[in-house]
Amino acid sequence: MYDTSLFDVRTDLAIEETERQKKQGYPSYPGVSVDEYDHTDLSNNKGSIHVTTVRIQSEESAHVLGKAMGTYITLEVPDMVQNDGHIHREISQVLAHYLQDLLKSHFPVHKYSQTQQGLQVLVVGLGNADVTPDALGPRVLSHVLITRHLQNGSFQKPDFPIDSASVCGIVPGVMAQTGIETAEIIKALTDQIHPDIIIVIDALAARSVTRLGTTIQLTDTGIHPGSGVGNHRHSLTQDSLGIPVIAIGVPTVVGAAAIVTDTLDTLIEVLCRETDTKHFADALRSMAPDEKYTLVRELLEPRFGPMFVTPKDIDDTIKRVSFTISEGINLALFGDVASHTQKESHQSSLQL
Repeated sequence: MYDTSLFDVRTDLAIEETERQKKQGYPSYPGVSVDEYDHTDLSNNKGSIHVTTVRIQSEESAHVLGKAMGTYITLEVPDMVQNDGHIHREISQVLAHYLQDLLKSHFPVHKYSQTQQGLQVLVVGLGNADVTPDALGPRVLSHVLITRHLQNGSFQKPDFPIDSASVCGIVPGVMAQTGIETAEIIKALTDQIHPDIIIVIDALAARSVTRLGTTIQLTDTGIHPGSGVGNHRHSLTQDSLGIPVIAIGVPTVVGAAAIVTDTLDTLIEVLCRETDTKHFADALRSMAPDEKYTLVRELLEPRFGPMFVTPKDIDDTIKRVSFTISEGINLALFGDVASHTQKESHQSSLQL
């Protein structure tokens, strides 16, 4: 068993945990598989979508990585920061493909179809709509096609198939606004409306600055709200809610200690170039990654507290990415019905 207690880097991304284990020189261990694939047709070959699928299949490996057993699919798209409707439309299509794969894994073939016929879906937008880095969930839900009232009530949209997915949604807010645990709200709601599956959207914390606003993670393990920033809340998982939970998230913040640690690595490289400072660089280089990170936290947090940093253009990022994720959800659940207006919607919604 590997001891990871000293290296408490706050991240919600499973891919960063596997990278950390590899960087620290740990051998591969049973129960974890990592598959990678590149979608190279992004916007006429101007970029690519790198997809990494991490499957955690043993309790021991789950303990090592600090992640629940299940499947974690990570889409890395550096071009996602661009205000280009063609790029975001292709990201939505790839996202929809992998979301459908997760849906198929939880429901028998006879219940699954191209348009998710008969599937009852509850979409939950987690986060605080008044705090931009935390507003991803509410923003995504504002663009998701909501159809439960069309199928269960007296309303009927003429061009909408009556046998397509039944989707409802909620933005439960945060505990500081409601005084109620989000998990309690969702549990009460699921007991009342009995959905087949829950799709949860939330902002995440990353270990690497380069992943802010450029990475989307899908997982069928549910979510632990606030865990990435040390604010642990009750989990939203199949064990706690009684039905499958798929979580979709984008990292929008990174810990200040992680940034300083990366800066320290760069400083070591600079010091190595000079004879007078090489001995000092060698001393720092001899420290293990967990030792350097622990040192930085011990220096920073007593004075400044556990700080988190977000990009200066986070407003634009949330606006673009939230719409991209919503279109991916719509495509996965409604197929051609959603794609009919997807191109026009992307072009108009991405005008900043």
